[in-house]
Amino acid sequence: MKIAPNVTPAKRPPEFQDGSSIRLPSLQILNQDGSVAAGANMPDLPRDQARKVYSDMLYIRLLDERMQSAQRQGRLSFYMTCTGEEASVAGTIAAFGAQDMVMAQYREQLALRYRGFTTAQFMNQLFGNIEDLGKGRMMPVHYGSRELNIMTISSPLATQIPQAAGYAYGQKLKGKDACTLCYFGEGAASEGDFHAGLNMAAVLNCPVVFVVRNNGYAISTPCSEQFATDGIAPRGLGYGIKTIRVDGNDILAVYAASVEARRIAIQEQRPVLIETISYRLGAHSTSDDPSGYRNKEEEQIWRDKDPIQRMKNWMIAQRWWDETSDSDLQKSYRTEILAELKLAEQRDKPPLGDLITDVYKSVPSHLLEQFQALEAHIAKYPDHYSV
Repeated sequence: MKIAPNVTPAKRPPEFQDGSSIRLPSLQILNQDGSVAAGANMPDLPRDQARKVYSDMLYIRLLDERMQSAQRQGRLSFYMTCTGEEASVAGTIAAFGAQDMVMAQYREQLALRYRGFTTAQFMNQLFGNIEDLGKGRMMPVHYGSRELNIMTISSPLATQIPQAAGYAYGQKLKGKDACTLCYFGEGAASEGDFHAGLNMAAVLNCPVVFVVRNNGYAISTPCSEQFATDGIAPRGLGYGIKTIRVDGNDILAVYAASVEARRIAIQEQRPVLIETISYRLGAHSTSDDPSGYRNKEEEQIWRDKDPIQRMKNWMIAQRWWDETSDSDLQKSYRTEILAELKLAEQRDKPPLGDLITDVYKSVPSHLLEQFQALEAHIAKYPDHYSV
């Protein structure tokens, strides 16, 4: 056994510990005004890369705004935003290589954008049209790209966590100079798959970096009703995983932690857990109304900590950005997003036969029977379907 307890003489009644005294610090480098915190160790984030990170954060904020409106207009069935959590995603994905596999939850649009996912590709997936890489078989916001090494998002919560551990173990066995980056929220950490995934990664020393975005709420359930301990980070320690907590609205802190996390995962061949502390400024999804479980005062506190504004302040202070560039970029993005939206919603839907392809080498009889029944149903009620 690996466990070697520090034995103490039983001179007094047994002493138990409940972990309530564990309080992990949160790494911060940038103040909200864009100044650097006293004594902070600055990461090496070059000017061009910083401009790309900021531009992608701004793009996703505008994409989210436009698509939220599109859903309210009845043009889109469903949407989920990344609003308020952009730095948690941008700061992590920017530290990883294109060969690293990404397994995301459903607020990581920025990871795709950073790797080159186009506006047309976003729109094609959201509208499930004939150009959609997923052939229209997934809900909106369930992106994926084999070309960009980003696994298709699944709806069931936390399933990507043990999958990421397993994929990383495969990378280890093959001797690849790569690791796996796995995103999820603190609500997903209440699922059994979280514990299975972390334990597997720890025991097998899998080169995987787990990024848990602690945004305060699992839909409407606040952290205070999810767990009694100090967030998610102490759980990583409990599994023997190297762990750090960062200010999730501080792009430089997230990036610095992520660079080191990737180094540990690849060079030391072991898992890492990063907990980013942020806030979901929008609703959980377009099906949610956050006014039922939180107030405007709380939201305003976090709006004042906006990660995009914080990075913008720092970029301007560095003389790497200015208000004119910001305004021009916003205008350009809005024009591009709206134009691609209009094109995507007019494209045809995928052929009906795509429903049963790509899973089996030969379509099994039970699927063929179901498909034939569907064809007969559509033929009977043609006015109700646009196939």
